[in-house]
Amino acid sequence: MAYKIINLRDIYNTLGENKTKDILKNYTCELNRDVEYFLKEKAIEFSKQDISRTYIVISQYKGENVIVGYFAITNKVTNIKRIALSKTKRKRLLKFAIYDKDSRCYSIALPLIGQLGKNYYNNYNNLISGEILLKLACDKVRETQDLIGGRFVFLECEDKSKLKDFYENNGFVCFGKRNLEKDERDKNKGDYLLQMLRDLSKEED
Repeated sequence: MAYKIINLRDIYNTLGENKTKDILKNYTCELNRDVEYFLKEKAIEFSKQDISRTYIVISQYKGENVIVGYFAITNKVTNIKRIALSKTKRKRLLKFAIYDKDSRCYSIALPLIGQLGKNYYNNYNNLISGEILLKLACDKVRETQDLIGGRFVFLECEDKSKLKDFYENNGFVCFGKRNLEKDERDKNKGDYLLQMLRDLSKEED
């Protein structure tokens, strides 16, 4: 199945904000309310402020273009504990990060896949798999890194076995946890998010 990836900025620049918001109303994600809330309430403003870029994934369904999912990418500084990585990954990461001996952490600015979710409206989620949606997001990060350099990407997810297994099966490794901010707690379960890292330059060891 063919997918079209459209920058949300291009949509609202062409159609205007009101029309764009009407289009985004046909997006639901009951599995993760934070993913739905971001797209409907924050994505346009974050794009305007250059905080992040949101990409809408479109596919054909009964002769019409429909939203099957989306992902958002930004750049964020994070700390990675030395003990959380294999010797090989530490060696690769050190080329791009600053290592602090006191905290035994690598400090590095990385692309963050901040949001990733399928559209459950009208069962459009059946038109794309989670693996494909994640691959599209990683491919978009690769495009950026081809221009400016870099090789790693990370994301954050709830501490659920199903989610952790999904990302690990797609080449990510867990390197830490981040405590939730106060305004995040009403849309996420638990007190923290797992942080997952992947080297996009080659297959994981």
